Amino acid sequence: MGIIQKDAFRTMLISYMGIILGYLNKGLLFLIILTTEQIGLVNLVIAVGMLFAQMANFGSIFTIWKFIPFFKNEKNRHNGFFPFILLVVIVGILLFTILALIFRTEIENLYLERAALFSEYYIWILPIGISYVLFMVLEAYLRSFYKNIVSVIALEIVLRIAVSISLFLIWFNWISFDTFVIVNSLAYLIPTLILVGYLFLLNEFNLSLSSVNISKKFRKIIFKFSSFYYVNTLGIVLVSSMDVMMVAQMIGLSSTGVFSTIVFLASALQVPYKSLIRIASPLVSDYWKQREFTKMTELYRKVSSVSLVIGFGMFILIWVNIDFFFTFLKPEFNSGIWVFFFLMMGRLVDMYFGLNGAIFTTSKKYKYDIYFTLFLIVAVFVLNLIMIPIWGITGAAISTSIAMIVYNIGRIIFVWKAYEIHPFHKNQLVVIALGICAIIAGELTSELIDNKWLQFIFESVLAFIIFFLPIYLFSLEPELKNYVQKGSDFLLKKVKNSTKK
Repeated sequence: MGIIQKDAFRTMLISYMGIILGYLNKGLLFLIILTTEQIGLVNLVIAVGMLFAQMANFGSIFTIWKFIPFFKNEKNRHNGFFPFILLVVIVGILLFTILALIFRTEIENLYLERAALFSEYYIWILPIGISYVLFMVLEAYLRSFYKNIVSVIALEIVLRIAVSISLFLIWFNWISFDTFVIVNSLAYLIPTLILVGYLFLLNEFNLSLSSVNISKKFRKIIFKFSSFYYVNTLGIVLVSSMDVMMVAQMIGLSSTGVFSTIVFLASALQVPYKSLIRIASPLVSDYWKQREFTKMTELYRKVSSVSLVIGFGMFILIWVNIDFFFTFLKPEFNSGIWVFFFLMMGRLVDMYFGLNGAIFTTSKKYKYDIYFTLFLIVAVFVLNLIMIPIWGITGAAISTSIAMIVYNIGRIIFVWKAYEIHPFHKNQLVVIALGICAIIAGELTSELIDNKWLQFIFESVLAFIIFFLPIYLFSLEPELKNYVQKGSDFLLKKVKNSTKK
């Protein structure tokens, strides 16, 4: 876990810097400057743009992770794998741009009743979609060489700074809301250009089609894999975008503004997990190539255990103080408290099951994953149709959570049966039990102190004592304990060196 610990920690720190900027944008400036309807509109445009990106990538992301180990060769520029994949993506961009323009009226009609404002800004989904699909391809290519930091900085830091600047411009009435939507959409091109420049510096930005040296037989294998994974990727992103789009269509832009803001606030809890997955996924592909099942099982369990402790622990700290955090939002956001809870139930299960997706989709049995993805799409859509009219945005969160839990359980059982590997360990049961105890203790003491700041400190310390302290003292998660000790030793060394000077 050495390379994973090091890179995951750095990417996690950068991601949290991005989350802080994101909170400044969506948790503060958006709420101060924009109406809930405008927030809903901006997030709807982004959601549809992201869906465009996933439709246009033709399954190229996991294709890169899956096959790049077979083509790595600096002398012949990796057999032209990069320009080959980029050509496929450009075809996808052209195709779906044409389709988006041809079916513009039909798409806009879906939102005329409750989100009519969307039609005025429909065209700006294209800069977001095109920029982001190119970014995903460049990031995946860099990730396959274990180059992660610049991609994280570009997306998490630079993009959010650009959004912050545009928000301040509209705050001081230097630009209108119309211009803000345009600037916000074009800002997605910035991270892509940064990665292009980085690839140039690494001498990896190869656009020469003459360098492509991939046999027809291997191309068929790649296209076959891509076609299956394309449906899987599209399904996952469709699910994440479906909630926002269906809330906008069935309830309106104001509810979309609340829902999408809570989705963003919940995303902070997945930063450590995403940092681990970002580093670990390419390793899975290498382990498949080398048939190192022991290493894969070890990696699987470590990522799962670490994600469980960090994800569950952060959820506990936020949930026992949820009323405190929501006092900083507008009153209309109070309806998002249970949205946060139910969204996190699904995400915690997703984090706990860790690498099952990467293992599944890079294995020889990847084609079976399409059945799980189709189930996920249908389940979320049907449950949303049933639950949104009854419970509003909370219903959307419940439906997604139920579908994600069943989906993950199905996948992990399949991987377990097919390859006899799983991420479970007896210590994880103790961690879950400690977490439940911490939540119960937080509920029982939620009104113990009148001062909200003192109550916040008390609840946080209580959660730390009940959950984190036993895990550390009894080494329930050795990787985290070692990591904490290394971090402490590093800080102490720095302090000693500074005092000597």
